[in-house]
Amino acid sequence: MKTTLHAKLLQTLAPWRNAQAWHIAFSGGLDSTVLLHLLANTESLPPLNAIHVHHGLQTAADAWPAHCQSICDRLGVPLRVMRVQVEPGASLERAAREARYQAFAEVTGAGEVLLTGQHRDDQAETLLFRLLRGAGVRGLAAMPMHRPLANGHLVRPLLDVSRAELEAYAREHQLTWIEDPSNADPRFSRNYLRHRVFPLLTERWPQAVSSLARTAEHLSEAQGLLDELAQMDLHAADRPSPFPWLALPSLALAPLRELSDARQRNVLRHWLTPLTRLPDSDHWASWYSLRDAKRDAQPLWRLADGELHRCAERIWWVPAAWSDFSDASVSWPDPQNPLELPGNGRLEGVGKPPAGPLQIRYRQGGEIVEVPGRGRRDLKRLLNEAGLPGFMRGRLPLLYQGEQLLAVPTLAGLWPDSTGDWQLHWMPQTCDQGLS
Repeated sequence: MKTTLHAKLLQTLAPWRNAQAWHIAFSGGLDSTVLLHLLANTESLPPLNAIHVHHGLQTAADAWPAHCQSICDRLGVPLRVMRVQVEPGASLERAAREARYQAFAEVTGAGEVLLTGQHRDDQAETLLFRLLRGAGVRGLAAMPMHRPLANGHLVRPLLDVSRAELEAYAREHQLTWIEDPSNADPRFSRNYLRHRVFPLLTERWPQAVSSLARTAEHLSEAQGLLDELAQMDLHAADRPSPFPWLALPSLALAPLRELSDARQRNVLRHWLTPLTRLPDSDHWASWYSLRDAKRDAQPLWRLADGELHRCAERIWWVPAAWSDFSDASVSWPDPQNPLELPGNGRLEGVGKPPAGPLQIRYRQGGEIVEVPGRGRRDLKRLLNEAGLPGFMRGRLPLLYQGEQLLAVPTLAGLWPDSTGDWQLHWMPQTCDQGLS
């Protein structure tokens, strides 16, 4: 038994044999105990250590770190116990999982690998659970064998191994493991599937678990093809922005219009995934409204972590953190030095600044600015001519001396200062700053 399981495990882990370190997520349960035992008895591996996350959700869990420590001591593997705070919410399972993986991300350094013990039965449960929730192809691909984690990798080397194989190995080697009392509670969805649904399925279809796990593999492959298609479509829409100083993700709309609705959704899911939690199927109607609005409209689509704006024939992602911007006036006592604007980037003066006390204000409407060679011009008209995205106009810092508007940021040379020997340069915050 050990030979077959051991060989299968090492074959799966072959791509990560040169990693800086291997961390094992060690709950003390069956799967992680078997995984730890297999690797602790293998030579020529990267430095190996175990991580036990203590959620503090039940009294029984207080004894688990000591159990894990005794196992690790016996196998000669260092153990780190991490205590986490589980935020209350609608789903205790999800909150505990998020806290756990946040802890794992903290310990996984660059080039290092975190190994978890999920097995084939877990994969089948995940697929069925997500199917019942109406997940799309990405969700139905269930748990990937590996994915990025912090600056390293998360690897699930036992996804091809059944729980029965793990139990047989544990009995053969007389291993002891923790049985989490909460795993028997049918109020939790996964437990309900495990204890109530799967016994019925396997009674009628003995290969149900293997078949569902195999289906997850097929869907993972299908998702990979969709990702490749999305990359091709993104390449076509990723045209240079007319505002290179505005460091926000954006796409040209015209290439997206040429795609079918399904391909539009696919490419937008791919583009938005690193930026926000994605909407469910019912909310994609807002995308069509944004896409099909009249040319002179400036529609937006509110998502969980920000907004998607359409300005002319371009869509822009604006992170929710940008709403922290304040349009209160700000004094600039020394224009020789840059001025940090609260939630709005930085201002710099180039050349000899105007004399006297200066102040930064924001648009109220009706502003007039002196433009060399064109005389006094309405600021709104200038902004319309430049095509500046509407969501940026209220953030445009204006330089005043008393009640006189002295200057508007050059915005890559659009409006030189009227004095000719001094310019106001504005560097808005980046999307990364907004997301942080």
